[in-house]
Amino acid sequence: MSRRPSSRTRAPAPGHGEPRRTDLRRSIAVEAARLMAESGLRDFGQAKRKAGARLGVTEETGLPSNAQVQDALREHQRLFQADSQPLVLRRLRAAAVEALRFFAPFEPRLVGAVLEGTADAHSAVCLHLHADDPAEVLMRLREHGIDFDQHERRLRLDGTHDLDCPAIRFDAGDAAIDLTILPYARRRQAPLDRIGGGPMQRASLAAVEALLGQEL
Repeated sequence: MSRRPSSRTRAPAPGHGEPRRTDLRRSIAVEAARLMAESGLRDFGQAKRKAGARLGVTEETGLPSNAQVQDALREHQRLFQADSQPLVLRRLRAAAVEALRFFAPFEPRLVGAVLEGTADAHSAVCLHLHADDPAEVLMRLREHGIDFDQHERRLRLDGTHDLDCPAIRFDAGDAAIDLTILPYARRRQAPLDRIGGGPMQRASLAAVEALLGQEL
């Protein structure tokens, strides 16, 4: 007697390729983190592509997310830089406090690796300044005899709009200071970050001083 076909639909067996792809992305994230920690590479995309090429992956869809690379970077620092990285981070946060005080007229905010806690000896102290006339910032630097380099940086404001902003870099002692000048109206609206895509984490002078106080 023939068996009637079952009306129950069976779920397809999971593909064997997905665990391998997940492991490969993890390996790329670890290698990208190593490159960032050891060679001073700051660009997540560049680090991922370079790590992917070393592991035979050239398609963007096969690369890990920026958040995965940042998690791997934190793990790398915890395992291999446990003695040095916290000291460097504290030194850079102290430099950030001085820079935030110096640029107080422009309602500065600390952003980037120094705030997030992944800064190392290759990292700059990154600030957002707010001024409708960038020349005011340049004048303050010149008045204090500070030599600087000037270029332009593109920030993502939201899902559809970008903004080209003046950017300035100079050295203050043994710390590099990196400034991005945004319109004054943007002081309460953070651009989107390069990691999770949400509003960029930013901190005022008081918040950074509190971070330093917690590290004592």
